[in-house]
Amino acid sequence: MISKHLICPNRVRRTPGQFSWVDQRLVRNGYIDRCGHGALALYLFLVTVSDSKGLSYYSDPSVMKRLSMNRRTLDKARGALIGEDLIAYQRPLYQVLGLDRLEKPRLRTKHPVSLKDIFKQAGGAL
Repeated sequence: MISKHLICPNRVRRTPGQFSWVDQRLVRNGYIDRCGHGALALYLFLVTVSDSKGLSYYSDPSVMKRLSMNRRTLDKARGALIGEDLIAYQRPLYQVLGLDRLEKPRLRTKHPVSLKDIFKQAGGAL
């Protein structure tokens, strides 16, 4: 087993006052695998520049310039993030969405399910 240690103890990251942590669930839940480079670049940019509520209002020309994207690439990246439910967009306002809601699996069945069956499936017992 690999022992964890700080490589640069004098550079330990602290939680900043603004919202800027990149959530590990992006990797664990497969978003990194499903989103292209453009979408991931846009997401990282938005997480970095957004306020404590995940809001930012960079214009399309500004985003395209900073990320070296053309209009088509930006539109595709934004559409991918919206499709994955990672951001909301109402021109010119972006909101980076929390991933908490996405963590909760929804039970979908054609027939009613008893609590006993739910607990049995979850590994518990009644």
